[in-house]
Amino acid sequence: MLLKSTTRHIHIFAGDIEKNELVPSESQLTLDVDPDNEFNWSDEALQQVYGEFDRLVDAAAGEALTDYNLRRIGSDLEHFVRTLLQSGQISYNLRSRVLNYSMGLPRVVSESD
Repeated sequence: MLLKSTTRHIHIFAGDIEKNELVPSESQLTLDVDPDNEFNWSDEALQQVYGEFDRLVDAAAGEALTDYNLRRIGSDLEHFVRTLLQSGQISYNLRSRVLNYSMGLPRVVSESD
């Protein structure tokens, strides 16, 4: 059985990609960040998410690989993405097919005269 955690912007699968197929694994986690392209990402911001993912996985080392533990990591990463948005390190992709502002309304910078 494939264990997974899916939030709006973070998908974690207990598996590995082989020949474009997801193969279940108890020793490998695969992370998919923002699958709907709701945000504009810089390489630096994306690397921060991957770094936080690695940190959370390392912190959970030795624990059983369960749905609950994956959901906890996914939820923590979802909150991390929110902090990136609130700090201005990422922004909403206004050309995304879905504009639901799930992390809060975007900031609008007013132009001064």
